Amino acid sequence: MILKSILRALIRRKQIATDKMEVTELARVLSMFDLICLGVGSTLGTGVYVLAGDVASSKSGPAVIIAFVIAAISSMFAGLCYAEFGSRVPRAGSAYLYSYVTVGEFMAFVIGWNLILENVIGTASVARAYSVYLDALFDGKMSSYMLEKVPMHVSELGQYPDPLSFILTLILTVLLAIGVKESIRFHTYMTCVNLLVVVFMVVCGIIKADTHNWAIDKSEIPDKYADYRGNGGFFPFGFRGVMEGAATCFYAFIGFDAIATTGEEARNAKRAIPISIVTSLALVFVAYFSVSAVQTLMFPYYMQSKQFTKGATFPYIFQQLNWQWAKWLVSIGALSGLSTSLLGAMYPLPRVLYSMASDGVLFRFLATVHRRFQTPLYATLIAGLLTAIMAALFDIDQLVDMNSIGTLMAYTLVAESILIIRYADDLDFINDADNINDIIDDHFANIDGQQVVTTTATASRIARQLINLDGITRPTCFTSRVSNTLIATITLLIIVLDIELYEMLDYLYDGNVGAIVGVCLTMLLILVVGYCLTRQPTIAKSKNFEVPWIPLVPFLSVFVNVYLMLNLSKATWIRFAVWMFIGLLIYTLYGIRHSSLRNTNNNNNKIVEKISAKDS
Repeated sequence: MILKSILRALIRRKQIATDKMEVTELARVLSMFDLICLGVGSTLGTGVYVLAGDVASSKSGPAVIIAFVIAAISSMFAGLCYAEFGSRVPRAGSAYLYSYVTVGEFMAFVIGWNLILENVIGTASVARAYSVYLDALFDGKMSSYMLEKVPMHVSELGQYPDPLSFILTLILTVLLAIGVKESIRFHTYMTCVNLLVVVFMVVCGIIKADTHNWAIDKSEIPDKYADYRGNGGFFPFGFRGVMEGAATCFYAFIGFDAIATTGEEARNAKRAIPISIVTSLALVFVAYFSVSAVQTLMFPYYMQSKQFTKGATFPYIFQQLNWQWAKWLVSIGALSGLSTSLLGAMYPLPRVLYSMASDGVLFRFLATVHRRFQTPLYATLIAGLLTAIMAALFDIDQLVDMNSIGTLMAYTLVAESILIIRYADDLDFINDADNINDIIDDHFANIDGQQVVTTTATASRIARQLINLDGITRPTCFTSRVSNTLIATITLLIIVLDIELYEMLDYLYDGNVGAIVGVCLTMLLILVVGYCLTRQPTIAKSKNFEVPWIPLVPFLSVFVNVYLMLNLSKATWIRFAVWMFIGLLIYTLYGIRHSSLRNTNNNNNKIVEKISAKDS
């Protein structure tokens, strides 16, 4: 009985009454323009000023523009899934809340815990990047001074404590604690400055463009750049280099999910959130594509490595072109862009803590909202202090290693949750107990008289349902179980395909017959099972934004996310395991007992009673 109670607790789902969907203690002050600026500012930072040059020099060459196209398409898959959930469930919490409503409490906690990791590490890494960039502009004087006066000789920590990133993070924490509108207004101003500088860089790049830089012969490249020349031309590192570059460029688009955490602070959230996510991703892609194109046209790709630029690529290029005045103008834009990325990375963190604490799965005092500022004060201050300490003590490379895994895990679960909802039984997600009778009557009236909710699922009946020979047009308990089994099967096959592509990539390039047959067989199985899933009935269209081309788009998102996770280092997975152990300990000792759902009568119990009465 104890084990059964624990298992029931792990899969209990949160239900939000329709009439309470818009009710919140937080201030609804954010316009659609604010949300778009939040998405753009959170995403458009290191990708423009650091990442493009580094990817061009070490992975893709001038074909970095294609890498950004592939990364943008992949990011849009995840963005569409977030947009639908942001429209369906306009509440704070982002992927944590989405999975709580669809998958269950345990998985929601896992995702929420990963989001905390993502935002803490993301904020700390941007703060450290800000310090490194500023230090590079002044020829490394700050780092040299700190290394001389207070060096740290601990292998797991940075070479020296960084007071600038610590102070910067604390200032941002206070700004977020004082009020959402004030912090977002600052974010909006900095984003506008950043965009203006991006436009300036593109215009200057067009003026200084030399198309020969996209067709440099290998023999023209000096020997001292041998590590970065590849084979020359537009694709110096081949198709493999483009794909490796795309995997890196994908991380440049992380940040748009900050919009999804504004569900309780945005005006008309159901409309504003999906439009803002899609618009911000489109604007960021245009910026990345344009900047990477002119950057590789202005200056040879092999000279843009961090080894030469010290992380400040565009200022270095302008300095080499004798445009000293442009160097400092671009530096202003870079610092503005990193400021907005810093705010965008930190903004969602208190909201996730607030949402989890409100549900009781984390310590409830974190859900305290300040009466005057209408912000989750304790959550903001504690998150800011933790982030500031990490930014001061760890090197940027150590922080970046952990920045991606939580995000990719969250993206994957959101995509899976979209699929679960679309093929769910009508009775699975009832948000208003007052309408239970009407919904049940409507449900039974639309399944052609077949009371399949309580019918035994025989093998022959399952086989018929795989291609829906009975022509059921409305999801039921039985069709939902079949659909979930098919979703799980396809997900498993996608993981197998990703592992095959990751482990056998060299064999595929070499035309190995066994590798090609193995991959093709897995893809064929995915197509067959996918066809069966497309035959299953889905829920009726809603007035909210919906992901197009179900189930293709969510599964493509899962495919990309899993492949990128496979490319993470073993050390990252070990650190991730330690973080998850701490989180599971908290959930086991505190969250599972203090959850708000523990003593709440779930609507599903009422549904079962109604169905039983109707059957009899």
